Amino acid sequence: MKLLSWNVNGLRACMQKGFVQSVSALDADVICLQETKLAPGQLELELPGYQSFWHYAQRKGYSGTAVLTRVQSLSVQYGIGTEEFDAEGRAVILEFDDYWLVNVYVPNAQRELARIGFRLAWEDALLAKLKELEKTHPVVLCGDLNVAHEEIDLKNPKTNRGNAGFSDEERAAFTRLLRSGFVDTFRHFYPDVTGAYSWWSYMFHARENNAGWRIDYFVVSEVLRSRLKSAAIHPQVMGSDHCPVELVLE
Repeated sequence: MKLLSWNVNGLRACMQKGFVQSVSALDADVICLQETKLAPGQLELELPGYQSFWHYAQRKGYSGTAVLTRVQSLSVQYGIGTEEFDAEGRAVILEFDDYWLVNVYVPNAQRELARIGFRLAWEDALLAKLKELEKTHPVVLCGDLNVAHEEIDLKNPKTNRGNAGFSDEERAAFTRLLRSGFVDTFRHFYPDVTGAYSWWSYMFHARENNAGWRIDYFVVSEVLRSRLKSAAIHPQVMGSDHCPVELVLE
């Protein structure tokens, strides 16, 4: 099964930049989207063969997540069960036969870490939700996790130390997630690869120079490690300041 995750940074804009052609070419069974920036009824997206699930933020033009799947799901949950986070449309959770798919758009800590308290509260609530889900099936967590875990995961670690997405607090939260029984699937296959990024600033020709960050992930329950077949990042796919990331499960 091929799964795809992509922060589209506004789906209506991305649609004008070849979204349908790009995801069709990648031919994933499940497509997870973040930062859709949609309200109900704003967009008619038709991908033949896919069923769609949308979690909209209450605030117009903000956040939002969605899952498009051609694999039948058993159930769906919108949000992680905490109102302050769920009002922002940050999660869609689908139950499949033998695992949970948790698609999330993690809150940004913002400039000068203005929202770090909100972000760390999210980390606690999300981890509790993942462990609750694991009681019935293993978990595949994906999305824009808004953190570069190690120095290898961004181009300029020294100058970004302490900034949103590379603060000690956010990195420690990701370490705690992994130590709680989860696997960073890209690093499972490519532990030492450098220059593998999924987000680039629109400024300073960052994408052209590959001055990026790896902040989009597939993270899975340890029990799924034996089913990992491949992982990939698709920097050639345009349409957003992020690119799609991929996981193939046996």
